[in-house]
Formats: sequence, C-alpha cells, structure tokens
Amino acid sequence: MDAINNDKNLSFHDTSLKLLETVGVKMPEVLLPNKSIDMTKWAVIACDQYTSQPEYWEQVQNIVGDNPSALSLILPEVYLEKPDVDERIDNINMNMQTYLDNGTLVSQNPCFIYVDRKTSHVPSRKGLILLVDLEKYDYNEGSQTLIRATEKTVIERLPPRVKIRKNALIELPHILLLIDDPKRTVIEPLAEKTDSMEKLYDFELMMNGGHIKGYKIEDTELINSIASALCKLAQPEVFYKKYGVSKEKRILLFAVGDGNHSLASAKVHWENIKAGLSHESPEKLAEALENHPARYAMAEVINVHDEGLIFEPIHRVLFNVDCNDVIENMKAFFSKYSPVDFKIYSSINDMLGDEKRLRASRAGAHILPFISKDFLGSMIIEKPIHNLDVATLQEFLDKYLEQNKNVKIDYIHGDDIVTDLGLKEGNMGFYLPSINKHELFRTVILDGTLPRKTFSMGEAEEKRYYIECRKIKA
Repeated sequence: MDAINNDKNLSFHDTSLKLLETVGVKMPEVLLPNKSIDMTKWAVIACDQYTSQPEYWEQVQNIVGDNPSALSLILPEVYLEKPDVDERIDNINMNMQTYLDNGTLVSQNPCFIYVDRKTSHVPSRKGLILLVDLEKYDYNEGSQTLIRATEKTVIERLPPRVKIRKNALIELPHILLLIDDPKRTVIEPLAEKTDSMEKLYDFELMMNGGHIKGYKIEDTELINSIASALCKLAQPEVFYKKYGVSKEKRILLFAVGDGNHSLASAKVHWENIKAGLSHESPEKLAEALENHPARYAMAEVINVHDEGLIFEPIHRVLFNVDCNDVIENMKAFFSKYSPVDFKIYSSINDMLGDEKRLRASRAGAHILPFISKDFLGSMIIEKPIHNLDVATLQEFLDKYLEQNKNVKIDYIHGDDIVTDLGLKEGNMGFYLPSINKHELFRTVILDGTLPRKTFSMGEAEEKRYYIECRKIKA
C-alpha cells in the first residue's frame, strides 16, 4: 500500500481506487429506475424470504400489478421447486433486456451509494453499496480469504441459483456484508455529509419494510476517506491486535451477513465464466480476467456495531412430521453423549418464560423449545458437544432429515411465524436464541464458519429490498 501512496503518476482519485482494489473493493456502475417509476412498487424484499408463505408473494404481486418492478427481475424462492421454474427464469431474462432497452433502468456511472434504512424496529441502519472481488472470496469451510462466509454453505442449494444467474444480464443484490469497525470510521462519517451528496431515492418500502434513502458518493475526498478507512481495518498490525490471534490466521475484512448462497452462486458463476475464457489469447485472457463484470458482486456493507443492526435467531420448522417420532428420536440421539431432560408445557408463555429460567439456572446446557399441534415442550441437553444451541439442534435435524426423506424443513424469522406454522397439522417448530453480534468476527476467525442459518440480521421485513441493479454480462 505504501508503494501505491508514493506513486506520483497516479491522481488522488486513482490512488483511492488502487487502494480499494487491494481490499477487494470496486465502485459499481449502478443502474436505477428512471424518475418516472413508482419506487415503492419497484423495490421488493430478498427472494429468500417468506419461503413458506406464498400468500406474501401473492400480495406483493397484487401491489405491483403491471408496474415496472424488481419483482419482474427475480425468482422468489417460494417458486424455486415449481414445475414452471424454467419458464419463470426465461421471463426474468426477457424482462431484464426490456428494462435495459426501454430506459426503465438508467446508469448512474461509477459511484458508491450511502444507504439509510428505517424500519418498524430501528430508526436507522446505515450501509454502503459497493462491489467486492470474487477472487478474494471463498465460501468453503476453512477459508482464510479476505471475504468469508460466516455460516456453512449448502452446496446442494447452489445449482438452481447458479442457473438463474447463468444467462442474466444484470444482478440485483440482497447480499449484506459486515465489517468490524468499532470506531465507526468507514460508514458512519458519511451520515454527516449527505447535504453534499445527490439524493438518488427516498421512499417507503412496501409490506412494512420501512423507509429508505440512498445518496450518491462520487466526491474524490469521500472516496479516499472510505478507501483509507477500509485499508486500515485490513492492516495486519490492526487486525492481529484487535483479535489477539497469531499470524497463522489470515485477515478477515468482510463477513457475509445475509445472502450467503447468493454470493456463493455469484462465485460459482464467475468460476464457470473463467473456465470458458481459457481459449482466449494470453492478452485477451488477462484483460477479461481483470475486467469482466461477473468477477465482482454488488453488496451492501454494514458495520456490525451499527445500533440499527440487531441479530435475531433463525428458527426451524419441520413439515410432514410425526411430533412423537421426532421427540423419541431426539431423546435417543442426544442421550448417546449427554443426560437429557424433557419438559411439557400448557402454554407458549409458560414454555418461553421457563426457557429464560433454564438458561440462567443450567449454565452450559442447551435448551431446545419446540411447538406442535399436540405438544409444547423443551428438550434440555445437559452436556452438549457444540458451542451453540443451533449447532446442537442442526446436527440432529440433518441426521433426521437424511433418514426421513418425506420430511421438509424451512428456516424462519420471527417467533410468531414459528408459532403459526408449528401449530398446523403435521408441522413442528423449534425456537432458537440469538447470538452476540460483537463476537461474530472473533468466532469466525477462531472457529470457522457457523452452522447454516445461525442468525438473522433483523426481522424478515428488515431484509434488504432490491433497488439497485448492475450489468454482469461482458
């Protein structure tokens, strides 16, 4: 980095861009809807939400109607296993071409975007939209790359998502990346500069999504400030001092908060493209590898210390199960290595209230409350072999699902949704506790990826809405 700073042939702006490249960051050429578009009908929530509630997406479609909308450019995962999925993907690709051709989407030229989101739960959550270099990202367990998954990636979930991206002209990101910036040096200072920025959008998000504002960042000094702050977080002396780890551990700058499988799919897509570039001449190959738009993925970055960022647990719901069979299998599974206690309750309030008492009185035990039409109860594993309750439960669920192919699982945000689904015939819901967000980076650095679906950044309606687009075809 010192060599970059000392290069007198580079302009102040170019120096900032070179600094950003060292930490895997680039400014996106953002596409936004033109000024005539109703932004409330344009922006829709991440495709991986409400996957067991098709009525949510039907309501979104009713709101959107025939208006231009990001809904026309995405495939909600509730439809991922429908027989017409290929037709839906073809329509998405045609809609992308139409929106590019008819001026629905307008280029903003390379810039960052500062985002301020208000939800029904928090007054402000600040973010920065940028590109990350997929060459500096690896979703595999044990990864030591600058950009890393926080949770286990389910490889089987990638092919259908890669298929959606394969022929797509543009990407719409719902990826949320985290930085560990306790001194608030990267994003928070931007809040004081919005008067000097062009406001790109300011509107209400549908379906209780809150309010969002976006500001264009193209000022050289602001870009340099962002570059310098990000590079400082990635300096070895800062990193090793912060986490107290040896130099055997590689620097982690960006941790995936949301959209883990979306980013992993972008990585697979890029690797597929790279393989197809091998026939090019060495010069053309080098240029393509350096500048191909699919090498990068657009994401919103949030400081893990932002007061508006709340970690919520992700619960589990099983479908097409016999609750008694699950309970008996749980007892047998956990009894192999730990004493197991089992409690039945007459009301949800009693169960969840007793959960707090049990966590306080049985230090080290894992408490797994569950709900079904026939039972309200808790399974207490006195001597778990995992650090997190979610890891204890997931190990059992993985085994049970492997042995019972007719049983399905979904990962749910919000206690009330677990309760509603869990009380339905043939279903069974499990409630899980949240984790400490301030320990996330240290845990990932020391222990590696967490079990899949360990935490959620806010409630379901607080997930990222699709607003910005970007071309990913060369």
